[in-house]
Amino acid sequence: MVCWDVETGQTLWTSRQNGLLTSCSVSADGRLVVCASDPQNGVNVSDAASGQTLHHVSGQHRSTITRCRFDPQSQRVVTASADRSVKLLDLLTLKTTVTIDSNHGNVISDCCFTNDGRFLCTASWDKTLKLWDLQTGAFRSHGGTTLQRGHEGSVSSCCFSTDANLLVSGSYDRTVALWDMSTLCQSLILKGHTDWVTDVSISADRKLLCSASKDGTVRLWNIENMEEIPGVMEKRRTEGTGVHILKCEECGKPFPVSRLQTSELLTQCVFCRLRSPSRYRPQPPPVM
Repeated sequence: MVCWDVETGQTLWTSRQNGLLTSCSVSADGRLVVCASDPQNGVNVSDAASGQTLHHVSGQHRSTITRCRFDPQSQRVVTASADRSVKLLDLLTLKTTVTIDSNHGNVISDCCFTNDGRFLCTASWDKTLKLWDLQTGAFRSHGGTTLQRGHEGSVSSCCFSTDANLLVSGSYDRTVALWDMSTLCQSLILKGHTDWVTDVSISADRKLLCSASKDGTVRLWNIENMEEIPGVMEKRRTEGTGVHILKCEECGKPFPVSRLQTSELLTQCVFCRLRSPSRYRPQPPPVM
Protein backbone atom coordinates (compact mmCIF):
# COMPACT_ATOMS: atom_id res chain seq x y z
CA MET A 1 0.00 0.00 0.00
CA VAL A 2 1.16 3.51 -0.78
CA CYS A 3 -0.24 6.62 0.95
CA TRP A 4 -0.02 9.90 -0.97
CA ASP A 5 -0.37 13.55 -0.04
CA VAL A 6 -2.79 14.68 -2.77
CA GLU A 7 -1.75 18.33 -2.46
CA THR A 8 1.99 17.82 -2.96
CA GLY A 9 2.02 14.43 -4.71
CA GLN A 10 4.57 13.18 -2.18
CA THR A 11 4.56 9.62 -0.83
CA LEU A 12 3.82 9.67 2.91
CA TRP A 13 4.44 5.99 3.58
CA THR A 14 4.66 2.60 1.92
CA SER A 15 3.59 -0.64 3.58
CA ARG A 16 4.36 -4.01 2.01
CA GLN A 17 1.78 -6.71 2.66
CA ASN A 18 1.73 -10.42 1.83
CA GLY A 19 0.09 -11.55 -1.38
CA LEU A 20 -1.92 -9.59 -3.94
CA LEU A 21 -3.85 -6.58 -2.62
CA THR A 22 -7.24 -6.42 -4.32
CA SER A 23 -8.95 -3.44 -2.66
CA CYS A 24 -8.39 -0.64 -0.13
CA SER A 25 -10.44 1.98 1.67
CA VAL A 26 -9.93 4.88 4.10
CA SER A 27 -12.28 5.35 7.04
CA ALA A 28 -14.57 8.40 7.07
CA ASP A 29 -12.75 9.85 10.08
CA GLY A 30 -9.41 9.51 8.26
CA ARG A 31 -7.80 7.44 11.02
CA LEU A 32 -7.70 3.97 9.48
CA VAL A 33 -6.92 2.21 6.20
CA VAL A 34 -8.09 -1.28 5.28
CA CYS A 35 -6.88 -3.46 2.44
CA ALA A 36 -7.88 -6.92 1.25
CA SER A 37 -5.29 -9.54 0.38
CA ASP A 38 -5.28 -12.65 -1.78
CA PRO A 39 -4.82 -15.62 -1.38
CA GLN A 40 -5.28 -15.11 2.38
CA ASN A 41 -8.85 -13.89 1.71
CA GLY A 42 -8.43 -11.55 4.67
CA VAL A 43 -8.04 -7.88 5.55
CA ASN A 44 -5.33 -5.70 7.11
CA VAL A 45 -6.36 -2.66 9.13
CA SER A 46 -3.61 -0.03 9.39
CA ASP A 47 -3.03 3.35 11.00
CA ALA A 48 -3.60 5.98 8.29
CA ALA A 49 -0.92 8.31 9.67
CA SER A 50 1.94 5.82 9.82
CA GLY A 51 0.88 2.79 7.80
CA GLN A 52 1.55 0.50 10.76
CA THR A 53 -0.61 -2.64 10.74
CA LEU A 54 -3.04 -2.67 13.67
CA HIS A 55 -5.07 -5.78 12.91
CA HIS A 56 -4.93 -8.69 10.50
CA VAL A 57 -7.89 -11.00 9.97
CA SER A 58 -7.41 -13.90 7.56
CA GLY A 59 -9.85 -16.43 6.12
CA GLN A 60 -12.79 -14.06 5.99
CA HIS A 61 -14.04 -15.68 2.79
CA ARG A 62 -13.67 -18.90 0.80
CA SER A 63 -12.47 -16.98 -2.26
CA THR A 64 -10.92 -13.66 -3.33
CA ILE A 65 -12.20 -10.48 -1.66
CA THR A 66 -13.15 -8.16 -4.49
CA ARG A 67 -14.02 -5.09 -2.40
CA CYS A 68 -13.50 -3.87 1.17
CA ARG A 69 -14.98 -0.69 2.60
CA PHE A 70 -15.48 1.00 5.95
CA ASP A 71 -19.03 1.78 6.99
CA PRO A 72 -19.81 5.54 7.31
CA GLN A 73 -19.35 5.40 11.09
CA SER A 74 -15.88 3.81 10.73
CA GLN A 75 -16.89 1.03 13.11
CA ARG A 76 -17.14 -1.90 10.70
CA VAL A 77 -15.51 -3.15 7.53
CA VAL A 78 -17.61 -4.77 4.83
CA THR A 79 -16.03 -7.30 2.48
CA ALA A 80 -17.54 -8.62 -0.74
CA SER A 81 -16.15 -11.74 -2.34
CA ALA A 82 -16.03 -13.97 -5.36
CA ASP A 83 -17.64 -16.59 -3.11
CA ARG A 84 -20.85 -14.52 -3.51
CA SER A 85 -21.08 -13.58 0.17
CA VAL A 86 -20.79 -10.30 2.07
CA LYS A 87 -19.45 -9.98 5.63
CA LEU A 88 -19.33 -7.14 8.13
CA LEU A 89 -16.37 -7.16 10.52
CA ASP A 90 -16.69 -5.31 13.82
CA LEU A 91 -13.46 -3.39 14.45
CA LEU A 92 -13.76 -3.48 18.25
CA THR A 93 -14.19 -7.23 18.62
CA LEU A 94 -12.62 -8.23 15.27
CA LYS A 95 -15.56 -10.59 14.85
CA THR A 96 -17.91 -10.99 11.90
CA THR A 97 -21.27 -9.64 13.06
CA VAL A 98 -23.25 -9.98 9.82
CA THR A 99 -22.94 -12.55 7.04
CA ILE A 100 -25.03 -12.19 3.90
CA ASP A 101 -25.39 -15.14 1.56
CA SER A 102 -26.38 -12.95 -1.33
CA ASN A 103 -27.93 -15.48 -3.72
CA HIS A 104 -26.19 -13.61 -6.50
CA GLY A 105 -25.67 -15.95 -9.45
CA ASN A 106 -22.04 -14.94 -9.91
CA VAL A 107 -19.12 -13.05 -8.32
CA ILE A 108 -19.93 -9.96 -6.24
CA SER A 109 -17.73 -7.30 -7.82
CA ASP A 110 -18.46 -4.24 -5.65
CA CYS A 111 -20.49 -2.90 -2.74
CA CYS A 112 -21.31 0.50 -1.27
CA PHE A 113 -23.11 2.03 1.74
CA THR A 114 -25.64 4.81 1.96
CA ASN A 115 -24.30 7.74 3.97
CA ASP A 116 -26.31 6.76 7.07
CA GLY A 117 -25.06 3.19 6.90
CA ARG A 118 -28.56 1.70 6.73
CA PHE A 119 -28.45 0.26 3.22
CA LEU A 120 -25.75 -1.71 1.46
CA CYS A 121 -25.79 -2.26 -2.28
CA THR A 122 -24.00 -5.14 -4.00
CA ALA A 123 -23.06 -5.34 -7.68
CA SER A 124 -22.49 -8.67 -9.37
CA TRP A 125 -21.31 -10.35 -12.55
CA ASP A 126 -24.80 -11.88 -12.71
CA LYS A 127 -25.87 -8.50 -14.22
CA THR A 128 -27.82 -7.40 -11.14
CA LEU A 129 -27.61 -5.05 -8.18
CA LYS A 130 -29.16 -5.87 -4.83
CA LEU A 131 -30.12 -3.66 -1.91
CA TRP A 132 -29.76 -4.86 1.71
CA ASP A 133 -31.44 -3.15 4.69
CA LEU A 134 -28.90 -3.59 7.50
CA GLN A 135 -31.00 -1.70 10.02
CA THR A 136 -34.08 -3.91 9.97
CA GLY A 137 -32.30 -7.10 8.92
CA ALA A 138 -35.30 -8.02 6.76
CA PHE A 139 -32.94 -9.67 4.26
CA ARG A 140 -32.50 -12.57 6.67
CA SER A 141 -36.01 -13.77 5.88
CA HIS A 142 -36.77 -12.13 2.54
CA GLY A 143 -33.35 -11.76 0.93
CA GLY A 144 -32.10 -8.61 -0.75
CA THR A 145 -34.14 -6.36 -3.03
CA THR A 146 -33.08 -6.74 -6.66
CA LEU A 147 -33.07 -3.57 -8.75
CA GLN A 148 -35.24 -4.22 -11.79
CA ARG A 149 -34.43 -3.93 -15.51
CA GLY A 150 -30.71 -3.83 -14.96
CA HIS A 151 -27.65 -3.99 -17.17
CA GLU A 152 -27.21 -6.27 -20.15
CA GLY A 153 -23.71 -7.17 -18.95
CA SER A 154 -21.96 -7.96 -15.68
CA VAL A 155 -22.05 -5.08 -13.19
CA SER A 156 -18.56 -3.96 -12.17
CA SER A 157 -19.13 -1.07 -9.78
CA CYS A 158 -21.68 0.92 -7.77
CA CYS A 159 -21.80 4.15 -5.80
CA PHE A 160 -24.49 6.02 -3.82
CA SER A 161 -24.95 9.78 -3.91
CA THR A 162 -24.44 11.55 -0.57
CA ASP A 163 -28.20 11.94 -0.04
CA ALA A 164 -28.77 8.27 -1.01
CA ASN A 165 -31.47 9.26 -3.51
CA LEU A 166 -29.35 8.17 -6.44
CA LEU A 167 -27.31 5.06 -7.18
CA VAL A 168 -24.79 4.88 -10.01
CA SER A 169 -23.54 1.63 -11.54
CA GLY A 170 -21.03 0.69 -14.25
CA SER A 171 -21.10 -2.43 -16.36
CA TYR A 172 -19.30 -4.65 -18.84
CA ASP A 173 -22.04 -3.69 -21.31
CA ARG A 174 -20.12 -0.37 -21.63
CA THR A 175 -22.85 1.72 -19.99
CA VAL A 176 -23.28 3.74 -16.81
CA ALA A 177 -26.73 3.60 -15.21
CA LEU A 178 -28.41 5.98 -12.78
CA TRP A 179 -31.03 4.55 -10.42
CA ASP A 180 -33.80 6.44 -8.61
CA MET A 181 -33.87 4.99 -5.09
CA SER A 182 -37.47 6.05 -4.52
CA THR A 183 -38.65 3.71 -7.28
CA LEU A 184 -35.62 1.35 -7.48
CA CYS A 185 -35.72 1.81 -11.27
CA GLN A 186 -33.22 3.16 -13.78
CA SER A 187 -33.67 6.86 -14.47
CA LEU A 188 -30.93 7.23 -17.07
CA ILE A 189 -28.43 5.17 -19.07
CA LEU A 190 -25.19 6.84 -20.22
CA LYS A 191 -23.57 5.46 -23.36
CA GLY A 192 -20.26 6.35 -24.96
CA HIS A 193 -17.56 4.08 -23.57
CA THR A 194 -16.28 1.53 -26.08
CA ASP A 195 -15.22 -1.11 -23.55
CA TRP A 196 -15.92 -2.25 -19.98
CA VAL A 197 -16.81 0.41 -17.43
CA THR A 198 -14.56 -0.51 -14.51
CA ASP A 199 -15.46 2.11 -11.88
CA VAL A 200 -17.90 4.95 -11.18
CA SER A 201 -18.10 7.83 -8.72
CA ILE A 202 -20.47 10.74 -8.12
CA SER A 203 -19.69 14.19 -6.72
CA ALA A 204 -21.08 15.24 -3.34
CA ASP A 205 -23.33 17.87 -4.95
CA ARG A 206 -24.72 15.29 -7.45
CA LYS A 207 -23.77 17.50 -10.39
CA LEU A 208 -20.96 15.39 -11.84
CA LEU A 209 -20.45 11.71 -12.44
CA CYS A 210 -17.10 10.14 -13.30
CA SER A 211 -16.58 6.79 -15.02
CA ALA A 212 -13.41 4.85 -15.84
CA SER A 213 -13.20 2.26 -18.59
CA LYS A 214 -10.97 -0.40 -20.10
CA ASP A 215 -11.16 1.69 -23.31
CA GLY A 216 -8.43 3.87 -21.74
CA THR A 217 -10.61 6.89 -20.96
CA VAL A 218 -12.07 8.62 -17.94
CA ARG A 219 -15.36 10.39 -18.68
CA LEU A 220 -16.87 13.25 -16.73
CA TRP A 221 -20.64 13.54 -17.14
CA ASN A 222 -22.72 16.58 -16.23
CA ILE A 223 -25.84 15.07 -14.69
CA GLU A 224 -27.17 18.26 -13.10
CA ASN A 225 -29.38 18.86 -16.12
CA MET A 226 -30.44 15.42 -17.25
CA GLU A 227 -31.89 16.61 -20.55
CA GLU A 228 -28.49 17.86 -21.69
CA ILE A 229 -26.71 14.49 -21.27
CA PRO A 230 -24.42 13.30 -22.70
CA GLY A 231 -21.92 16.10 -22.43
CA VAL A 232 -18.66 14.20 -22.40
CA MET A 233 -15.04 15.18 -21.76
CA GLU A 234 -12.38 12.52 -22.27
CA LYS A 235 -8.94 12.35 -20.72
CA ARG A 236 -6.40 9.77 -21.89
CA ARG A 237 -4.37 7.87 -19.31
CA THR A 238 -1.11 8.97 -20.92
CA GLU A 239 0.34 12.42 -20.24
CA GLY A 240 -1.19 15.45 -21.91
CA THR A 241 -3.75 18.19 -21.34
CA GLY A 242 -6.24 20.23 -23.28
CA VAL A 243 -8.72 19.50 -26.02
CA HIS A 244 -9.34 20.18 -29.70
CA ILE A 245 -12.77 21.23 -30.91
CA LEU A 246 -13.58 19.23 -34.05
CA LYS A 247 -16.52 19.32 -36.43
CA CYS A 248 -18.55 16.14 -36.74
CA GLU A 249 -18.39 14.89 -40.32
CA GLU A 250 -21.96 13.57 -40.09
CA CYS A 251 -24.07 16.19 -38.31
CA GLY A 252 -21.69 19.13 -38.61
CA LYS A 253 -21.80 20.06 -34.91
CA PRO A 254 -18.63 20.81 -32.87
CA PHE A 255 -17.40 18.35 -30.25
CA PRO A 256 -14.38 18.20 -27.89
CA VAL A 257 -11.53 15.71 -28.40
CA SER A 258 -8.36 15.17 -26.37
CA ARG A 259 -5.27 16.57 -28.10
CA LEU A 260 -3.81 13.08 -27.87
CA GLN A 261 -6.50 11.84 -30.24
CA THR A 262 -6.37 12.55 -33.97
CA SER A 263 -9.12 13.53 -36.36
CA GLU A 264 -8.23 10.43 -38.42
CA LEU A 265 -9.33 8.22 -35.52
CA LEU A 266 -12.31 10.23 -34.29
CA THR A 267 -14.39 12.13 -36.84
CA GLN A 268 -17.89 11.85 -35.36
CA CYS A 269 -19.43 13.27 -32.20
CA VAL A 270 -20.68 10.90 -29.50
CA PHE A 271 -24.31 11.30 -30.63
CA CYS A 272 -23.57 10.14 -34.17
CA ARG A 273 -21.29 7.33 -32.96
CA LEU A 274 -24.06 6.01 -30.72
CA ARG A 275 -26.47 5.78 -33.66
CA SER A 276 -24.31 3.04 -35.15
CA PRO A 277 -22.59 1.30 -32.21
CA SER A 278 -19.85 -1.23 -32.67
CA ARG A 279 -20.86 -4.88 -32.85
CA TYR A 280 -18.07 -5.71 -30.43
CA ARG A 281 -19.47 -6.89 -27.11
CA PRO A 282 -16.83 -7.24 -24.37
CA GLN A 283 -17.10 -10.34 -22.19
CA PRO A 284 -16.54 -10.35 -18.41
CA PRO A 285 -13.52 -12.18 -17.02
CA PRO A 286 -14.00 -15.88 -16.22
CA VAL A 287 -15.27 -16.96 -12.82
CA MET A 288 -12.38 -18.08 -10.59
